[in-house]
Amino acid sequence: MARAELRAWLRLVLTPHVGPGSARKLLAALGSPQAVFTAPEAALVALVSKRERTALGKEPEGLDEQVEATLAWLAQSPQLASGRMARQVLCLADPAYPQMLLQAADPPLLLFAQGRLDLLARPAVAVVGSRHPSPQGRDNAYAFAKALSQAGVTVVSGLALGVDGAAHEGALDGGLGSSIAVVGTGLDRVYPKAHQALAHRLADQGLLLSEFTLGTQPLQANFPKRNRVVAALTRGTLVVEAAVQSGSLITARLAAEMGREVLAIPGSIHSPHARGCHALIKQGAKLVETAQDVLEELHLESSALGVAANASSAEADTHQDQAALVTSDEDPVLAAMGYDPVSQEALSARTGWGAADLGARLLELELMGQVARLPGQLFQRVGMA
Repeated sequence: MARAELRAWLRLVLTPHVGPGSARKLLAALGSPQAVFTAPEAALVALVSKRERTALGKEPEGLDEQVEATLAWLAQSPQLASGRMARQVLCLADPAYPQMLLQAADPPLLLFAQGRLDLLARPAVAVVGSRHPSPQGRDNAYAFAKALSQAGVTVVSGLALGVDGAAHEGALDGGLGSSIAVVGTGLDRVYPKAHQALAHRLADQGLLLSEFTLGTQPLQANFPKRNRVVAALTRGTLVVEAAVQSGSLITARLAAEMGREVLAIPGSIHSPHARGCHALIKQGAKLVETAQDVLEELHLESSALGVAANASSAEADTHQDQAALVTSDEDPVLAAMGYDPVSQEALSARTGWGAADLGARLLELELMGQVARLPGQLFQRVGMA
């Protein structure tokens, strides 16, 4: 968009005391941000409060700096293979603004985007969950996201640690559907910093998206706003693992309020990571065991490249090397362990092995990537036979 138009949009977004609802009301009545700022007082009286009218009459502090920063950010945009510039600023009136988001009650006035805008027009599923998942939960997120991406479905998540990161990685590795990361900062920031490399990969192969202006820090209030965009962009939200008080349940609630589907992967009754998913299932969320369950529930067709219809969290589409997988038939410790977290003492009772022999075998399995050591001196199987 032209400089003057960009400046008017940024001014409207940054004007204090004028919230998104009032801004959309003004735009609906007057047509454009430029018209909002040139409208006579009489036209504004019927639309917004006196406090808002006063705020609209003053340029927000730092506006010129934000305009220059945004123009510089756009000017430094790399070019995609399609010939499009990777960095874009989309307003509500832009043809590229995602239609799914326009259907939400409170779509952002502006979207800052870096990467493949074509992904915004594809069918999408949100994959969210715990920032501190179990090893199996992380593998589930990766495997489901990869299978969905292979089926041509775009995976949307929030770039957080844990399930979000694993979902983005799986979708990028799946290739066809790829991934969108909706972030709670300006796009000139990466949060968390541990995801610097992942963010660069998303900008190149997927899409980074934010409603926050450049320079915006990771403030706590930003993340529920981000979650509503994650939910709104998609046909449904899949919760992989979540505690009862997890932020992922906020995303699921927002999805349900928008009329989107909510899906959840069940887990062990002994795991706190599974309680949020179980609560959602009790409330009517669809219980899913395979990526094909997700595709069928959301009426999404598999692409010509195909998706392993029976692939589930148990199968080997994970980012770990499964070549040395030990099956339960081959190893009595794995057979005794099952798939729930278990203590060494309980394993000793099940197998009849002494502490020294059992400890040595658990260490071997851990080094082979088949067993994970959890907090509280518990162990859990990572791969499934």
